[in-house]
Amino acid sequence: MENIKDYLSRIVGDALSEAADIAGSDPNVITASRPEFGDYQANGVMAVAGRCCRKPRELAEAVIAGLRDEEDLVASAEVAGPGFINIKLRDQALIARGNGVLHDPLSLIPPDSQPRKIVVDHSSPNLAKEMHVGHLRGTVIGDCLSRVLERLGHEVIRQNHVGDWGTQFGMLISYMQDLGEDSSDLQTELEDLETFYRAAKDKFDSDSAFADRARLSVVKLQGGDPEYLSAWQRFIDESSRHCQEIYGRLDVGLTLADLDAESRYNDDLEGIVRELEEKGLLQESDGARCVFLPEFKGKDGEPLPVIVQKSDGGYLYSTTDLAAVRMRSFDFKADRSLYVVDARQSLHFQQVFAVAQAAGMASAEISLEHIAYGTIMGKDGRPYKTRSGDSVKLADLLDEAVTRAFELVSGKNPDLDEDERRLIAENVGITSVKYADLSKNRMSDYVFDWSTMLSFEGNTAPYLLYACTRIKSLLRKQGDDCSVNELTELTQPEERALLLKALQLPEIVEIVARECYPNLLCNYLYELSGAFMRFYEACPVLKAEPRIRNTRLALASLTEQALKQGLDLLGINTLERM
Repeated sequence: MENIKDYLSRIVGDALSEAADIAGSDPNVITASRPEFGDYQANGVMAVAGRCCRKPRELAEAVIAGLRDEEDLVASAEVAGPGFINIKLRDQALIARGNGVLHDPLSLIPPDSQPRKIVVDHSSPNLAKEMHVGHLRGTVIGDCLSRVLERLGHEVIRQNHVGDWGTQFGMLISYMQDLGEDSSDLQTELEDLETFYRAAKDKFDSDSAFADRARLSVVKLQGGDPEYLSAWQRFIDESSRHCQEIYGRLDVGLTLADLDAESRYNDDLEGIVRELEEKGLLQESDGARCVFLPEFKGKDGEPLPVIVQKSDGGYLYSTTDLAAVRMRSFDFKADRSLYVVDARQSLHFQQVFAVAQAAGMASAEISLEHIAYGTIMGKDGRPYKTRSGDSVKLADLLDEAVTRAFELVSGKNPDLDEDERRLIAENVGITSVKYADLSKNRMSDYVFDWSTMLSFEGNTAPYLLYACTRIKSLLRKQGDDCSVNELTELTQPEERALLLKALQLPEIVEIVARECYPNLLCNYLYELSGAFMRFYEACPVLKAEPRIRNTRLALASLTEQALKQGLDLLGINTLERM
């Protein structure tokens, strides 16, 4: 069944197209901004009226007259202002939809009628180091989008485009060799990748002989020397293990099978450069081989290059990304390719996408989309760091979140045994970090603040988790099988408002799938929780007479389903109690 907004958009759009005699007219249906305007508003009439030279109110009246409501969903439609159409829905139609979801909870979010193949490129750590706080946003935003798209029935190909093939690996291999590949100390040092990397970098910067050996190691590695490939593989395996531990704690769906390492494209890079040359796109600049496109210019008006091969013959991220675009276009045959990457890489992706399209390395069917996000900031307004100025390890951040959540849970519910409090704290701590990130507009920087994200007030994970546990507690208290409860009639405005809000989840999910802003889903879940609280305060549930009680219990069950399914799309598991 179509969600309410799509259904209204279709039937009002058909009526508008017929009245204006303009095919495909957009009715611009939105949820009403205020209750007195109805449930939905169609605001597209005025734009269409200008195209067909008709008075907007006259056209709006014609639209209402021609409205064909197959579901008998619309109770009334009225013209307001210069040509808006206010739409009120029929209570019994909402009740029928609600009962349909109660009998089949998965029907709440129907699949997309046109499933597509979509690549989601996210997380993308550098395997030379441990994951740090800067990897959080790309990891959890990408996971949320993958979950949303999968739920809508799209074929999602997750790609973790990790950095595993560059100059730093020659440095690390040489340092590993100095320690002795078979020594017991090596494994101990590898377990702290950040310290290992820092020690290797210090030696690289201070010891010229070591630096020369490191550069030679890169040549041998990229030349396929078995000894160097073996040392490299050991380091990659250890680094990947660190990443998978983080992914497990964050409950994101990335696995080793999703690795899309830079080394995968090593044999393709020469061909990428040759293909650009054959198509007349390459120019030489200071010994480097570049592509200059007229739409990219610097502040001085000079053209900006896309360097694909350095003067020493080495390749760059742009070359690897072009190879990845080609693979996702012609091997995967993807319809969309989403790159969930820091906003600071915007120019890079604009240029790579443009070069790929100019060179025919992107298919005509694929939509290449940079899903940019801002930076996590400290209270000092700078990127979030430790007190010593180092990057915050993601593992350490999650440990601290769980510790703080344990103190919070223990203070709220000290009667729970310690093991249960620790299990709850693991969920609350980590989901609080995830939700704090996902609830912010991804294009904005945000300040990392423990007190805000672990609060039981406001748009936070603890607030939503607690709302779920309250509903579950209410349903347990009825003492009967809640599946027998059905919606029969709506006697209070708070009941109707809650039912309508719960049924709007698929509309939000559809927007998130299209526009890739998880904060819209977070905002919706917060509003849904607020609607339930208003309903709960205004409408006695267990003490109501049986017919009304059953409807209100059914509303509680429907709300719990919407919250649970929405939180699951964010990668957050609900709890039975807190």
